[in-house]
Amino acid sequence: MTEFFKKLYLRPRLFILLGIDASMFILAYLFPVLLPLAKVALLMISIFFLLDIFILFKSKEGISASRKTPDKFSNGDQNPVYLFIENYYGFQVDLEIIDEVPLQFQLRDLLFKLKIPKEEKRDLKYLLKPVERGEYEFGALNIYVSGFLGLAKRRYQFNADEVVPTYPSYMQMRKYQLMAISNRLTEVGVKKIRRLGHTTEFEQIKEYVRGDDYRTVNWKATARSGKLMVNQYIDEKAQNVYCLVDKSRVMKMPFEGMTLLDYAINASLVLSNIAIYKQDKGGVITFSKKVNSCVPASSKVTQMNLIMEVLYKEKTRFLESDYARLYAFIKRKISHRSLLILFTNFESVTAMRRQLPYLKKLSKQHLLLVIFFENTELRELLESTPEKTEDIYIKTIGENFSFEKKQIVRELEQHGIISILTPPSQLTVNTVNKYLELKSRGMI
Repeated sequence: MTEFFKKLYLRPRLFILLGIDASMFILAYLFPVLLPLAKVALLMISIFFLLDIFILFKSKEGISASRKTPDKFSNGDQNPVYLFIENYYGFQVDLEIIDEVPLQFQLRDLLFKLKIPKEEKRDLKYLLKPVERGEYEFGALNIYVSGFLGLAKRRYQFNADEVVPTYPSYMQMRKYQLMAISNRLTEVGVKKIRRLGHTTEFEQIKEYVRGDDYRTVNWKATARSGKLMVNQYIDEKAQNVYCLVDKSRVMKMPFEGMTLLDYAINASLVLSNIAIYKQDKGGVITFSKKVNSCVPASSKVTQMNLIMEVLYKEKTRFLESDYARLYAFIKRKISHRSLLILFTNFESVTAMRRQLPYLKKLSKQHLLLVIFFENTELRELLESTPEKTEDIYIKTIGENFSFEKKQIVRELEQHGIISILTPPSQLTVNTVNKYLELKSRGMI
């Protein structure tokens, strides 16, 4: 009986009818002729109410429903969730569907209403965008069914306690990979870079066409074939590309709901995949007070799964990063010259200068690319017109922060260290652009 009452809900229509009937009973004190009508109305309401309950509860399985989620969510992307509902009742039903999504989304108004004719199916789709990695636990899929009388509702529950892990953005990784395969990277903002200089990686001998470098003419092949032939070279392959991800407190800052660490992790995943596609070797190192994890650079088929599993578990630390330990680790573990892409965040020139000696040592042994973040929240402040003296002070402080970021770029370049100052939302595109540019210049 307790289970029955847990599933039974009353609809507003019932309360409206009871309210009207109660008004008739009150008016019956003034107009006694209304008393019999009020009693008949109460009896009819009770009969129809019990009939509605009987119709809804006579079938054990009047409604079937299920939720289909991805095996894992992609962090920072819109992930589809599908609901499949089938009506076994012999009449059309009105449904109110409430899916208990994970607490991390804070969606308290996710309600779907629809009608399903007898013995038919309906599918629903909605999107969820996680902004942090980890496990996301769904509650029950609640479906409230009303019949044609509309006085009562019956609740069904399905798919309770389903857990979906959220991984770094594998959707972005696949999107960039597919566009790289089909030479459509320009559609997502990746620039088409002209190859500068010559590489020594020979590919083939081909017939000369207008635009080919005349310095690559192969005179022996030309003499044999009677046509002007040229040597074709490609970018050098099998170069080590390491993404160094800073996990200290400077990467905890959120932009559009996601922390800088998550932006860096998503970009590292995409870049490692692009590097492997370009036949280089991708690897990842994460560090804070000490080096926490290292995936040696490789181009194996399983490399991306290994990188994804390592990045999935990473969390922000609240201590300052120790670049001395990072330098010692890289010197000990990476013997060949590699491209090191450092994802970090310097908020002031002073903070950068504290780490500059170690960055200079890394750049002597490897090609170092430092990527840090522009504070996009300052844009609105800098573009605003101050109205009070206090606004002038605040805007001046904001301009000082913005200037310091640009000064960091200039100072790093003065020491021969390549750097990028990028908005978090453009991190992946700008990183891939820079990697392809360095590769086209023959720097790696």
